Amino acid sequence: MTALLGCGVVVLVGCGSMPVTGDVKAVDASQPGDSQVQVYAVAPRDGAPPSEIVDGFLESMTSDDPAFATTRKYLSTDARRTWQPGGSTTVLAQAPNRSGPLLHDEDNRATRDRETTYTLTGEKVATVDAQSSYRPLAPTAYAETLHLVLEQVAEGKKEWRIDVVPDGLVLGQSDFKRLYRSVNKYYYATGVTNGRSTLVADPVYVRNRTDPVTRMDTATQTVRTLLAGPTNWLRPVVDSRFPTGTALRKGVTALAPDDQNVLKVPLNQKADSAGRSACRMMAAQVLFTLRDLTSARVERVELEGGKGKLCALDADDAPEFSADRGSEGADSQYLINDKGQVERILGATDGTGTPEPVTGPLGAGTVPMGSVGVARDEERAAAVSSSGQHLYVSSVETEGELAEPLVTSKAKKAADRLSPPSWDGRGDLWVADRDPAGPRLLRLAGGTGEPQEVRVPGLDGARIEELRMSADGVRIALLLTKDGRTTLNIGRVERRGSSVAPEISVEDLRQAAPQLTDVSAISWSGRSRLVVVGKEEGGVQQVRYVQADGSTSGSGALPGVNQVQSVAAADDEQLPLMAETVDDGIVKLSPGDNWQTVLKKGKALVYPG
Repeated sequence: MTALLGCGVVVLVGCGSMPVTGDVKAVDASQPGDSQVQVYAVAPRDGAPPSEIVDGFLESMTSDDPAFATTRKYLSTDARRTWQPGGSTTVLAQAPNRSGPLLHDEDNRATRDRETTYTLTGEKVATVDAQSSYRPLAPTAYAETLHLVLEQVAEGKKEWRIDVVPDGLVLGQSDFKRLYRSVNKYYYATGVTNGRSTLVADPVYVRNRTDPVTRMDTATQTVRTLLAGPTNWLRPVVDSRFPTGTALRKGVTALAPDDQNVLKVPLNQKADSAGRSACRMMAAQVLFTLRDLTSARVERVELEGGKGKLCALDADDAPEFSADRGSEGADSQYLINDKGQVERILGATDGTGTPEPVTGPLGAGTVPMGSVGVARDEERAAAVSSSGQHLYVSSVETEGELAEPLVTSKAKKAADRLSPPSWDGRGDLWVADRDPAGPRLLRLAGGTGEPQEVRVPGLDGARIEELRMSADGVRIALLLTKDGRTTLNIGRVERRGSSVAPEISVEDLRQAAPQLTDVSAISWSGRSRLVVVGKEEGGVQQVRYVQADGSTSGSGALPGVNQVQSVAAADDEQLPLMAETVDDGIVKLSPGDNWQTVLKKGKALVYPG
């Protein structure tokens, strides 16, 4: 295959000379320029044998075939009408293997001359449902059958066609990454956070370029999924300001900002019922959802209903809805020095600077600390004593005496006591007591008062080793240990009852990085991404980005760094990633750079949150 530099690559599939099995080099989405690769399907040739029909059908599924019209030519007349390629997608580690034809004892020559069956096998690693929601899986065996018949296609002419086929697409990982991209659509956390509504990222996968089924470009697909509502996993804790039934105006297949960077979104008449305040919130949902999708920055979103313009929102006004608004400008890092004092590297946007003890008792070091968590407004900090036994909360702006601990663990061993603390965007403080005699996940409303135990159904005997709260306060990342292995899980934080005394639980735990069998450190990095330190089965330690839905970020693995003990990332993804290592101390990784040593001494470095 040859391409001119700067031009897209056109690939034809579906011909018998490109078998599914054998030594075929797959198109890898991570290779430079692959975003420009377009694959076009080729119809089955006359007289093609069953094996070629199966191979052509599988290859055609990886194409940009409009409405899958050419792909359907491999199917029988009935199957062509009933096959639903847009229903779901099965992601395999590699492209599916084809074997067959299957032979049965009852088969005879006459039967084999008019019908046959092939098996598709592989290792299933993920699924994407009808809501475009990605679900990673521990690798499991995949097996499906395709049944073929000789079908009359013209007078006196018969051809092999597939008459029994599973709905949806079956793709290898490389094809999936080439054809689809992860996007965040945004909804509002139920209730309010610090007196305001907060947007929460809901990651989904949409088709790169034009979707074969809807004929919509990527931006339009994304808005369509936004209007359809949140995914089932996130739905219990978020809502949308779009009135029920709101959809894009019929026939809209492309959305792009004009030469003034204004994006106009035509909606149906259902949107007309929204009040002005709700309409601005709707526009914020669109603005946040599309901010990373278009090459030109969207400076203004205008929503149009059945009767014309409804409202508009400028990009400069959108931050009032952001979940990380409380940590805007929070570019400082905090750490524990060798005396157990909490120190701050003030305003260190490049990860460098001289650490200085924070104001107040945590900086004075009257009680040596082992870990720290700083509120997102940087007015208070929570610290766990070096023994892991006590949790303290104190101002880092004013002097004073260290108050009595708010939480005390009764565990005998330090490793079984309190985890490092974490603050959410609502101003609540979270910590886990790892005491084997009574493990607990605790929340301190507003970072004060009596700790409330949070139920975590679904632990199934696992112990919480570490936790990190998202800025929006509706998702929690947990490191869970069971049977000698520590895995990353994401849970949904549900609040029921009154706002004064809510009943809080962490529901529907989902393993977020099943390929990593031993995870040692985590940190949120932005609205819907985590930095994870872990190992694959039999592998070496790696640091990588993982999306909140468990999919691997396009950024993928990060440059190697040895013996990482903890990581720290900021809400602002432009700030450097920090890590604590055994030999090199605290190191930083700035965008587009390599790891560099910042401090030889110090531990437990964190950003606010």
